[in-house]
Amino acid sequence: MDINALAKQFTDFYYQTFDTERSGLVSLYKAESMLTWEGQQILGVNAIIQKLTSLPFGKVQHQVSTVDAQPSVPNTANLIVSVTGFLLVDDDSNPIRYSQAFHLVSTDSGYYVYNDIFRLNYG
Repeated sequence: MDINALAKQFTDFYYQTFDTERSGLVSLYKAESMLTWEGQQILGVNAIIQKLTSLPFGKVQHQVSTVDAQPSVPNTANLIVSVTGFLLVDDDSNPIRYSQAFHLVSTDSGYYVYNDIFRLNYG
C-alpha cells in the first residue's frame, strides 16, 4: 500500500466533497468518529455532519499546499494524514491558512475518519 497515494486520493475526495456538498461527507464518518473544529470536540457522524453543514459560509474552496502521511498502528493499514493549505470563503479574496489532521481507520470496505482535527492558522 502506498500511503502517500492513499492520502492524496482521500484528501482530493474529502475537499472536493466539502467544497461542493458537505453533507456528502457522511459516508466518511462513523458513530465513534470525533471532529475537533477550532477547539470544539464533536462526537459521532450525525453531530459532525450537522456541524459541517451549519458552518457560516456558503461557498468554500480549499487549496491544499501539503499532504503528509504516516502509518498509525503497526500491522494495520490505518494512517495519519496531515494537511496544510488555504481556504477561500464566500467571495473573500484573502485566503486563510488552515491545518487539518485525519486518523483514517481501515475496514473491509475501505477507510473511515476516526479522528479529524481542524484549525485555522492566523498570523
